[in-house]
Amino acid sequence: MKKLLLGIIVVTTALVTISATKDNEKGMDLTEGFIFGNPEIGSINQLNFGPQGILFVGDSKNATIFALDTKDTNAKDTADEINIQEVDTKIAAALGTTTDKIKITDMAVNPVSKAVYFSVSTVNGIPVLLKLDGENFESVSLKEISYSKIGLSDPIAVDAKDRRERPLRVWAISDLKYHDGKILVSGLSNKEFGSTFRSIPFPFNDAQEYASLEIFHAAHGQYETNSPIKTFDVVELEGKEYLMASYTCTPLVLFPMDELKDGIHSKGRTVAELGSGNSPLDMVSYEREGKRYFVMSNTNRPIMKIDYADLAASKESLTEPIKEWAVAAGVDYVSLPMVNVLQMDNLDANTIVYMQRAADGDLVLRSRTTKRM
Repeated sequence: MKKLLLGIIVVTTALVTISATKDNEKGMDLTEGFIFGNPEIGSINQLNFGPQGILFVGDSKNATIFALDTKDTNAKDTADEINIQEVDTKIAAALGTTTDKIKITDMAVNPVSKAVYFSVSTVNGIPVLLKLDGENFESVSLKEISYSKIGLSDPIAVDAKDRRERPLRVWAISDLKYHDGKILVSGLSNKEFGSTFRSIPFPFNDAQEYASLEIFHAAHGQYETNSPIKTFDVVELEGKEYLMASYTCTPLVLFPMDELKDGIHSKGRTVAELGSGNSPLDMVSYEREGKRYFVMSNTNRPIMKIDYADLAASKESLTEPIKEWAVAAGVDYVSLPMVNVLQMDNLDANTIVYMQRAADGDLVLRSRTTKRM
C-alpha cells in the first residue's frame, strides 16, 4: 500500500511540474495564486528574473525563494544606453545614508521592460530592492507586494561555520536562475555532501528536487563535495543541456542536466582550471554572429570569455593536480580588458550591463554592446 501511495505521489508531482511548464509556454498568468502583503524577506543574496516581470529573490537567511510580482511588464525590445557614475553614492543618497552603510548584493535585468534592479543590504541588516529609472534609484516596496514563496528543504544550518570560523549560512543560496519553468538553485545543504543543486518547479508547489555535487578541484589537487557553486549558467552543447558551474579558486565544471536528479550524487567534469587565488562573481551568455559565448567576472582577474564551441570540443576532464600557483589549464579563455567588474547581466539581445569599480575608486554602471565583449 505504501508503494502504491508513493507511486501516486510521484506521478502527481510529475504531472504538476509538467503542467506548470506548459502553462508558462501558453502564456498563462504565472502570478495566479500569489498573495499580497509583506513576504518578510530577511536577506537578498541573489536576484533573477523569470517571465511576466516576476523577480525571484534568494534569501539565504530564511533559506527561502521568493517570487515577486513587480508588475513591470511594459515590453521593450531594445534597452537605452546606460552610463552612470557614483552608483554607490547615488544609491546611498536615495536611502538617506552613506556608502559605508550599504552593500550592493546583486543586480538583475527585467527581460521584459529592460529595467535594471538592485538588491542592497543596509548596516542594520534590512534588505532593500531598487529599480533604476534614468539615473534615479527608486525603492520597490518589500512590505506591500504580490508574492509567492517556498522554503528550501535541508538547508545549511543557521549557525554552521567553516574551518576558519566563517559563517556558512550565507551560502544556503549561492546563485539562482529561472530556466524552462523551474528555479535552479545552487548552495549548501545540511547533508554530508553539502554542495547542492536544486530544481524547483514554478509556480511553486510542494515539489523540489536536489542533487549533491562532487568535483575535482585541480588547484587544490583533490575531490570536493562541500564547496558551493559560486555562479552558474545552463548551456547547450551539441544538442544537450549542461549545468556550467564555477567555484572559488577557480574550477569550471560541466554537469549533464539530465543527470541532476533528486537524491542522486553527481560528479562533474572539470573542463578548466582558471587559476587559484580568485573567485568567480557573475556569468553571462550571449550570441554574436551566430556563435555562442559566455563571459565571467572575477574577484582577482579580468573578465574571461570562453567560446561555447571550445567547451563542446573539450572531451577531457582535469584529474591531476596543478602544482604551480595561479596557473590555468583546460579550455582556453580570452582575458578582456575589463577588471573589477562586480555585477553583470544581459540588458537586451545585443547588450550587457555591468557594474565596475574604476581605477579611481568610482563605482560605475555601464552598458556595452556584445561586439565589444
